[in-house]
Amino acid sequence: MKECEIYSRIRVPCGCKTITRLDGRRFHRLTRELDFERPYDPFFADCMVETSIKLMREFSPIFIYTFSDEINILFDELPFNGRIEKLDSVLSSFTATSFILCLLKKFERNDIRKPISFDSRIIPIAEELLGEYFKSRQDEAWRNCLNSYAYWKLRETMDKKAATEKLRGLKSSDIHELLFEKGVNLARVPAWHRRGIGIYKRTVTIRGYDPRYKRKVESRRKKIIVDRNLPLFNKDFFKMIEGID
Repeated sequence: MKECEIYSRIRVPCGCKTITRLDGRRFHRLTRELDFERPYDPFFADCMVETSIKLMREFSPIFIYTFSDEINILFDELPFNGRIEKLDSVLSSFTATSFILCLLKKFERNDIRKPISFDSRIIPIAEELLGEYFKSRQDEAWRNCLNSYAYWKLRETMDKKAATEKLRGLKSSDIHELLFEKGVNLARVPAWHRRGIGIYKRTVTIRGYDPRYKRKVESRRKKIIVDRNLPLFNKDFFKMIEGID
């Protein structure tokens, strides 16, 4: 029956960078059931970061960018020989399991009422478009920040329907004005709320002492960096990410 597995040989085209984007499925329900802080919950964000670090260690991508319930993984060399079936299935299941294990540090098993899952999509991309892609995701992180702060500020005095209707059709400048009138300055909220979080590797020098030869020694190792103070993405930022030419 092997011939029926018609998608098993589909691979990512050779010679290009590849992004896998993972999105939490129905996470609005999960955040409500677990009573996470709104609009941003530090523990939820920590679980997304911890999950991203596990992905970095297991699959060795170049760069990971996460915000809200979204994880973007940039690969140079793909695992599973670039087989799309394997990439989609393994990365999404690995992500869901890692995220659940983090949740269980704070919540009881019975608190998590329904299975947690992430959907996955594979995006082959030319290297010259990497900056544009991640800028578009960071723009989405900003829109999410702006709308989330406005919505939950309105919910202090309005029901769900009224708050949604109040925001319908408003431009970014209008939402800024609304928040300012209610005492919220988005320039002062944590940077990761506005710009997301980056996870990447950097070569660092480790200094130590070799007791056998009684001398100081140095070695160079890859260290995983969690960057919660990202700048606005541009070409200069990606030049410093090891593995991007």
